[in-house]
Amino acid sequence: MIHRQLTGLVAVGAVAVLAFAAPARAQHPALPAGHPTTAHMQGNDEQAWINDPHMHAFYDTTRAAFAQGPDKVDVAGYEQKCFAIFRAFGPTMHMTPEGMVDHLKLIPRQVVQIVKEDPHVLDNYDNFVAATFGPR
Repeated sequence: MIHRQLTGLVAVGAVAVLAFAAPARAQHPALPAGHPTTAHMQGNDEQAWINDPHMHAFYDTTRAAFAQGPDKVDVAGYEQKCFAIFRAFGPTMHMTPEGMVDHLKLIPRQVVQIVKEDPHVLDNYDNFVAATFGPR
């Protein structure tokens, strides 16, 4: 069970890292060849994402979706609410609304699976961040 939960968390964490890091990469021009660089696995703007009110709204929406228990989640309805948040979030991160939805489209259903396997993900925002952004 723990291995399955960790596998799920790692999978979503990897998806989140890739999804959340792309806007940061798009904002920074390439350095000349031979120039030393430091790579950040989760992107330079990870903290901006975590602190953004849209991500807090995503957490609140997730908690509300699970309020009646994991078997009562309206997954399609939850997904659409998440997409609305992602559309509003897009311009904040210098992306189009639909570009952000396309970028994060798999995340809501992955979060549903993670929360079904480990409801403690919703105990607090820090747990939610760890499950969606990966360990820090």
